[in-house]
Amino acid sequence: MSENNDIKNEPKKVSLQELMKQKLASKKQQNTNQNNGLNAVKDMTKKNQISKKPNNQRKRMGV
Repeated sequence: MSENNDIKNEPKKVSLQELMKQKLASKKQQNTNQNNGLNAVKDMTKKNQISKKPNNQRKRMGV
């Protein structure tokens, strides 16, 4: 009976290919869940960088 318990407690052996497929699927799912929030932030930073004032320190220093 103890032999049966040992076999059940061991993790199932999974091939590397199968493991990578599972990992890729979970990453895709996370990206789709977080995509909406990230796009809004990225758009705002792009807009902010376009409207940024140029640095006129050289003009002020006379160089």
